[in-house]
Amino acid sequence: MAVTIRDIAKEAGVSRGTVDRVLHKRKGVNEEVAKRVQAIADEMGFTPNLAGKVLARRKQPLRIGCLLPSIGNPFFDDVIAGFRQAERELSDFGVILDITQIKSFDLNAHLKEIKHLEAKHYDGVCVTTLDVQPVIDAIDRIAESGTTVVTVNTDIDSSHRLFYVGPDYYLEGKTASGLLQLCSKTQKRVLIVTGSFNMKGHQERIRGFIEGLQEHGADYVVIDTVESLDDDTIGYERTRACLEQHEDINCIYLTATGVQGACQAVKDLGRQDSLRIFSFDDVPITRSLVKEGVITFTICQQPKRQGYDAIQKLFTHLMNQQDPIVDTITQTIIKIRENIEE
Repeated sequence: MAVTIRDIAKEAGVSRGTVDRVLHKRKGVNEEVAKRVQAIADEMGFTPNLAGKVLARRKQPLRIGCLLPSIGNPFFDDVIAGFRQAERELSDFGVILDITQIKSFDLNAHLKEIKHLEAKHYDGVCVTTLDVQPVIDAIDRIAESGTTVVTVNTDIDSSHRLFYVGPDYYLEGKTASGLLQLCSKTQKRVLIVTGSFNMKGHQERIRGFIEGLQEHGADYVVIDTVESLDDDTIGYERTRACLEQHEDINCIYLTATGVQGACQAVKDLGRQDSLRIFSFDDVPITRSLVKEGVITFTICQQPKRQGYDAIQKLFTHLMNQQDPIVDTITQTIIKIRENIEE
């Protein structure tokens, strides 16, 4: 009879969640305990049976829960398209996705939905969420229960997530700093409009940008950093207030959504010809503003591939838990008016 995780947990005197983390090389287990669990697994001859699992999944659905802060954010349309493409390709194996969408970076809203994910006992969970301790604790509880958790689009690497699929936000920020330096040699007086201070990706874009400017020896001043909360109305109000207060701002760095609102504030103040504006992603409004010349460049990150690869890798892991797992980093792609349609 095949050895199961339950058998190993009983022999080692630990929980199944602990065994799961050890076998999947995840964080959060004492080193001595991890060595003992691995030794017991090896001694008992534990090997996942891929063929058997595939046959079993034809009879029993493999349920994956997804959480995205995507309402009002068209970027995630392509992430969801990638999810659905993977789901279609894996339908013969019984893969079913439940996608929960929320509009908010509100901590309580995220914790509420993560609690719902936990209560449904999915085989796997794929999330884009906040990098704050209460969320990390909630994710770790799901992982401790034996459900595999992965992050897509933005990471929470201090949690017990198994792997991450998404861009290198720090590299994107450094790329933005290099492009700005090429565009302008004068002093840069920068307004940063970010999505949320609690999203790791947004913070990494800012860190990479600032450190990139420093490495270039650029003459720059960050006048202010404000949150748009990925909302055009908030983006408009906060951008306009900063521009009215600081008429010497000559660059706007848009690290997330809220692009339409921020750019409309620039237009309403008649400042589009005196500002360098740079953003991220290729969504309809950003594409239009690049073509119009309001945005100088936008940096893109393959969102459909993120959704597709996250589900495919999660499925592979659930089927064959001895496969090595590494993060997948998508490409950083620069688009300007001349190539925005490509």
